[in-house]
Amino acid sequence: MTLDDLKTALPDYAKDLRLNLSAIQRSEVLSPAQLFGTIAVAAIASREPTLQRAALAAAREHLSPEALDAAKTAAALMGMNNVYYRFVHLVGDAEYGRLPARLRMQGMLSPAVPKLDFELWSLAVSAVNGCGACLASHEKALRQAGATPAMVQEAARVAAVIHGVAVVLASEAAQAEAPAA
Repeated sequence: MTLDDLKTALPDYAKDLRLNLSAIQRSEVLSPAQLFGTIAVAAIASREPTLQRAALAAAREHLSPEALDAAKTAAALMGMNNVYYRFVHLVGDAEYGRLPARLRMQGMLSPAVPKLDFELWSLAVSAVNGCGACLASHEKALRQAGATPAMVQEAARVAAVIHGVAVVLASEAAQAEAPAA
């Protein structure tokens, strides 16, 4: 199933998401690699298998295998970091922030893509996972790497739409599996 197939499969109550899914596949501020990497990582973070397959297939058309692996690395590491740093942030005790995280994150140091791309993908996953501390950190790194506010906003917008589509697909799958009343 492609992203276009997913658009047509979305129910009428999700018409806005159908239109938004079309719109996010054309970006005026992100390169195709940045855009489709963002779509892929947001789908991975959203944890909906049908959407993941479609997003990863679309990403393969725009990313080298190494770049796709870097996107998957961003999704994997942010999946871990978002939980840990959201904990540190939400608990509100500064002592946790001073303790060493002791989490291996070597994949962030030298990804096979430009730092800006990796940071966009990390920001998108952090948006889906709702980690304010990670969002602030990646937004700052993006701005230091030369990203414009429009680029940052576009990555967040893509993540929001992809997550919304995942919610609809998961809901529809659950309803299809539910016994008839």
